Amino acid sequence: MRLELGTSVRCTDGHLGKLADVVIDPAGKRVTHLVVEPRHESGATRLVPVGLAEPAEGRAISLRCTLEEARACESAREFRLLRLDAPPIEDRDWDVGVQEVLAMPYYPNEVGEYVGTYDENVGISFDRVPKGGVEIRRSSSVISADGDPVGHVDGLLVDSEDRISDIVLRRGHLWRKRDITIPMSSVTKVETDTVTVGLTTEEIGKLPSVSFRTR
Repeated sequence: MRLELGTSVRCTDGHLGKLADVVIDPAGKRVTHLVVEPRHESGATRLVPVGLAEPAEGRAISLRCTLEEARACESAREFRLLRLDAPPIEDRDWDVGVQEVLAMPYYPNEVGEYVGTYDENVGISFDRVPKGGVEIRRSSSVISADGDPVGHVDGLLVDSEDRISDIVLRRGHLWRKRDITIPMSSVTKVETDTVTVGLTTEEIGKLPSVSFRTR
């Protein structure tokens, strides 16, 4: 099954949303959960066990549950207001996945210089992932053995036991974009928002492009 980030996720009785991220057990090299963004902005992002997923027609992902059952899954995203000097977010029950800092805006004063607001807090939006898990999203960087960024994750190929067989790497810009599959055996490290591979930039550049349009 291909887990294409950004693709549609459906339940047995309707459209739930889109696949925003995946949660991976880096030790077992398995996908454990899907992070599904809701169809409507008023809904909550859900952490859906990957065992509920199965391939559907086209590029969609089908869940073996109803919309009500899917919406009863754990909420993945949280928001907190923290002081600038506060320690990193910690949670005894969950690890912290992708974080986004929503700082207060700056405004120019009468002489054109920029001054900050007097609010000492910043807003942080973050995803909760099960302990020991890491989160990968569509913009997550892929780093070569040379330490160079070579593109970003576009999806994953998993087997019937949810083990990852390949990382789908998207390279290039605009009309020169192409997909490359990198075997999981060539991946040396998976961290939240970053995948490091044991291939050089030159070796990656020689890998053939692949197409999933007919899958």
